[in-house]
Amino acid sequence: MTVVLKQKKWLILAVAFALVFPFLIPNNYYLHMMTISFIWMIAVYGLNLFAGYTGYLSLAHAGFFAIGAYTLAILTVKAGLHFWLSFLLSCLISCLIGLIIGLVALRTKEHFFAIYTLCVGYIIYLVIDKWDSLTGGVRGFIGIPVPANIGPISFQTPVSQYYLVLFFLLLVIFVMHRIIYSLAGRTYTAIRNSEDLALAIGISTMKNKLTSFVLSVFFTSLAGALYASFIRFLGPDISYISVMFDLLTYLLVGGIGTMAGPVVGTLLITFLSQQLQFLQDYRMLIFGPVLTLLVIFYPQGIVGGVIRWRARQAEKSSNRQAQTAHSANHFVVARHSGNEKQVKEG
Repeated sequence: MTVVLKQKKWLILAVAFALVFPFLIPNNYYLHMMTISFIWMIAVYGLNLFAGYTGYLSLAHAGFFAIGAYTLAILTVKAGLHFWLSFLLSCLISCLIGLIIGLVALRTKEHFFAIYTLCVGYIIYLVIDKWDSLTGGVRGFIGIPVPANIGPISFQTPVSQYYLVLFFLLLVIFVMHRIIYSLAGRTYTAIRNSEDLALAIGISTMKNKLTSFVLSVFFTSLAGALYASFIRFLGPDISYISVMFDLLTYLLVGGIGTMAGPVVGTLLITFLSQQLQFLQDYRMLIFGPVLTLLVIFYPQGIVGGVIRWRARQAEKSSNRQAQTAHSANHFVVARHSGNEKQVKEG
């Protein structure tokens, strides 16, 4: 009960800080960086659902991020559809593509699945890069509109866009929490722990893996659509393999298979990268060894390491209390025996 209350306290403090951040630090640069971080967090949550909780590493999620972004851009600029209709369609179209890819990809397992999705992600990058008439190719895609007004609420300013992205991030976290602690979430965890055992007890592993994959694609494409409306310019680089490994780095550093991992890892790496911009050419030489050491000594990332440490502390505290109670009981029994002996002798 105490742990739950502490978790709620930290959650309330984090949300409160996010809400007052534009007033605490009225700096457009930091506001921009925080908004971008929120967008990447949504994408990492999508990756975490499938890799962290279902146990399958997809290396195509940067491609789905780009599909969500480019679909929104094409529907708003070239097709002339309303922004929010385009926003919804971009996520649905990405899910449809993810469903088709998942039906084939999920017939493979483990490293074969990772290699297959890596190839899919690179194919998506090539399509975006070479299809000039649709995507603009290497010239990029410009003129993407900002989110349309919702009644009296306008999204023309950086602060209003910050709160819009924050709203979607909190919504994604809420939905993720409901999924993970539902029967479906426990099913995904069972598949991650032992797919053969899950299949033996009657779980439809293919159906659940496909559902988890499509949901993860939905979250990632949602992030891509938000990215397109915020940056308002797209290039094929957002679907490149390096972006995929950035997402994976955020997840591994924060804590794969944890609820707070995407937030911690994304914030830490994003702001650390900005502070080390003068070492941009040597970024991988720095992050590579650090990430390797982290995977070796903290395979569940920073948040996973904290959870394990707290569990060990709670276990030690429980053992000490048990020993104290045992010693007290032993003392009481010994004293009672002594009193009885004195009575008999008297």
